[in-house]
Amino acid sequence: MKKMMMVYLVLIIAFGVYVFMYRMDDKRSSAWPDGGLHGSIGENYVMVTFQSGMEYWKNIVKGFEDGGDALGVSVEYHGATQYDVQEQITVLEQVIAKKPAGIALSAIDSDALTATINKAVDAGIPVVLFDSDAPDSKAYSFLATNNYDAGVAAADKMAQIVGRQGEVGIITQSGQQNHSDRTSGFKETIASRYPAMSVVEVKEGKGDAMIAKAAAADMLGKHPDLKGIFVTEASGGTGAADAVIAANRTGKVKIIGFDTNKETLDRISDGTISATIAQGTWNMGYWSLQYLFHLHHGLTVPAPTLGNDVSPLPPRVDTGITIVTRENVKDYYAK
Repeated sequence: MKKMMMVYLVLIIAFGVYVFMYRMDDKRSSAWPDGGLHGSIGENYVMVTFQSGMEYWKNIVKGFEDGGDALGVSVEYHGATQYDVQEQITVLEQVIAKKPAGIALSAIDSDALTATINKAVDAGIPVVLFDSDAPDSKAYSFLATNNYDAGVAAADKMAQIVGRQGEVGIITQSGQQNHSDRTSGFKETIASRYPAMSVVEVKEGKGDAMIAKAAAADMLGKHPDLKGIFVTEASGGTGAADAVIAANRTGKVKIIGFDTNKETLDRISDGTISATIAQGTWNMGYWSLQYLFHLHHGLTVPAPTLGNDVSPLPPRVDTGITIVTRENVKDYYAK
């Protein structure tokens, strides 16, 4: 009797494995009609950000949409309207409830979003992260600027434009790994490569031009010999520029910003910002969609559902940077 039960159990397991592999093969083959990689309009992939009205997201969303067009699938864009952790969690929960084919997410807070990301993955919804990571989550990949290296590049550029000597400051945005990495890259490079320079203060800008302006004004007041300010995000760069203008120190205090919103580009054009770090934002959106599609269709090797410990995707992808100055700023205005 026991032997018969074992035989039945083995047969049931074998049948289950067969059905699973058949469905996986069917899913894979459905993505390759007529030899081309293609999905269906019923497949819906969702991008989720925060401060959803920010100009910064536009090129990332464009890449995501272009990826959707290339694969014949539908895409949506949602986000918290404010810089609010709970609002982004709520938006992400609502997206999960609709069971999309995949989610691309920029995490407002590395720790706070981890449980919700894991909930999506455990529900069979692949998640990839872009721009801002949640490294302890179950998300499959993180596509972004190597933010530490971006901070290094900003430090090298700052050293060049201030003559490799003098006091400099940083205005950043706490709670996000990307800003922390940019800050670390800048500080550590100044300390290790430029002994005649020093980072005298790091202040909070909260991604807001007015708060960054106040922070820069306070920094200028405390450090009358300040030579430069590195701002780790876009809005703060224009705020710092306003503070330098108000202090009548334009040209004397060099500003390096981050990203290529129009206000920053305009300030580079008129000389109040010396440079900015441009990220490969379109790449973030486009390859996020491609990765989600491959995960959804089981096209990765090893397939994520087969219990293999090897990641089915590159865990980290550097989407690249360039330095924008007055010499090349025209190339970064929207065509």
